[in-house]
Amino acid sequence: MGLSTDKILQGAASMADKFKLPALITHLDIGPGHGDLIEILRSKFSLTSDACDYTDSLMRLTDVRVDVVDLNTEKLPYSDFTYDLVTCTEVLEHLEHYRETIREAYRVLKDDGVFIVTTPNILNLKSRVRFMVTGFYNLFGPLHFNESELHSTGGHINPIGLYFLVHALKDAGFRELDITVDKNQGTSKFWALFFYLPIKLLFPFSKRLEVKKYKTVDSHNEKYFDMVNRLDILLGRTLVIGCKK
Repeated sequence: MGLSTDKILQGAASMADKFKLPALITHLDIGPGHGDLIEILRSKFSLTSDACDYTDSLMRLTDVRVDVVDLNTEKLPYSDFTYDLVTCTEVLEHLEHYRETIREAYRVLKDDGVFIVTTPNILNLKSRVRFMVTGFYNLFGPLHFNESELHSTGGHINPIGLYFLVHALKDAGFRELDITVDKNQGTSKFWALFFYLPIKLLFPFSKRLEVKKYKTVDSHNEKYFDMVNRLDILLGRTLVIGCKK
């Protein structure tokens, strides 16, 4: 699956710090790539890690076995209630059925276990402007056919907006969602000079339509509807979400 940059991995590890985890953690990394996140987590926690990916050729840690799984067609090969922590960094955008993988993460977690997921933030202003001009989100450009390096951006087949990712997590049963970004993006800061004020001024009118006319927003989802135009989401490169079972 995805090979994550250091800033994203550090964000995922910092998110784990926010949750109360046991002294010895059983951990599953979905799509570990080279194993960089496992190394970072080892420097912070006492843990034993399992890993699964679409290939075992990327892993560089000699003491971590990678179970080869095609998450587009297969379930996670682990028993229910196995792990204290499941991480899934830069993977969901590579999958045809990301909601199924989220449900699988929920299944293999212990009660009160923690799930940490990251994915490109298609709602930042750089991405919104690119979509307006080209019809493609940032990091989700036109794909080559028969792409072989599925772990690269050429394998980005599924852009997931913040609201729909939250909906999938909630629908699976996750709670106590903590939503942040890995870093602010310079290009998005530039576009904010032109678009932040119009968005803030026009958003209340759009929200009123959703509430009154379309009846799509209510007390249960209003918080997350409002969040799509939160400043850090408008500027952030990558979504980093932690939650509990």
